[in-house]
Amino acid sequence: MKVEVLLPQWGMGMSEGTITSWLKKVGDRVQEDEPLAEIEAEKATQELESPAAGTLAEILVEEGQETKVRTVIAIIETD
Repeated sequence: MKVEVLLPQWGMGMSEGTITSWLKKVGDRVQEDEPLAEIEAEKATQELESPAAGTLAEILVEEGQETKVRTVIAIIETD
């Protein structure tokens, strides 16, 4: 099954964020709640945690790219 990883909205005023770094690469195994990426939004950096356990199948938004809240930024294949 494919699970979409969305850019979350951490604050009321947050409309977009920038992926400063991916902590995992395509093909890596990930556990639920494991940090996947660092996101900068509203001058603060937070870790985005994996919504599911599985394999990081696809990264759709590259490091340094700004994207809107609730955009699909990656795909995880669950077992």
